[in-house]
Amino acid sequence: MLYTVKEVSSLSNVTIKTLHHYHKIGLLLPCEISEGGYRLYGTKELERLQQILFYRELDFPLEQIKQLLEEEPERMSILLQQEKLLLIRKKRIEAVIQTLKTSIASMEKGVIMDKADMFIGFESEEAWKEALSEQNEYLKQAYDVRPLDAGPIDVQSMNEQAGEAAAFMTDMKSALQEGIKHNDEKIRHLIHCHLDFMNEHGQSVSAADFAVQTRFFLSDDFHLRMLEDQQTGLAYYLNAAAESFVNQ
Repeated sequence: MLYTVKEVSSLSNVTIKTLHHYHKIGLLLPCEISEGGYRLYGTKELERLQQILFYRELDFPLEQIKQLLEEEPERMSILLQQEKLLLIRKKRIEAVIQTLKTSIASMEKGVIMDKADMFIGFESEEAWKEALSEQNEYLKQAYDVRPLDAGPIDVQSMNEQAGEAAAFMTDMKSALQEGIKHNDEKIRHLIHCHLDFMNEHGQSVSAADFAVQTRFFLSDDFHLRMLEDQQTGLAYYLNAAAESFVNQ
């Protein structure tokens, strides 16, 4: 079955003017021109238009889309690559939306937002370095160490880890507010999943290491304030939960 420009426009929600432009630049050619001069499109052309729209959703320029479609003529490989790219974008957008919600909630409550949380979802290495600069400077001055900016930042990995850490702390804060005991099975499960995630992402943190870390938070003013600004008693609750977990 063949479709006119008007019919393709109706099916795809792409304007007739845009379809004409795609034809003009050689991005989407009709399969034939009727005797009356009408552009006609078949199934292959509709599939190519779908691929074009996927790439446009990813903000690829038309010239690059044309090159990609010429270099990757096999439809399945194109679709799989586009799915991967779109899922990455979806994950990033969801992270940015959550960061926006957290920012709004922080302003409504009149609390200072965790510096690392401010940039969850952003893809800029510079943004991450700026977000971590205050903590890095504190660690340098207080302990003469700079563990967070020793080399290039893997932005995707940092976003994933920050997102998981934020979710973990939100769950811990909620548990504290709900009056759940620090040694409850639910809390142990949260810590278990948190440690599993960190170890899967190359941090190699044992239960004992985590307990030591939470004790450090109690003794260090910068990190103690960071936790207590989120919820009064959170730092102490986190440490009690970590100690209970390591001794279970």
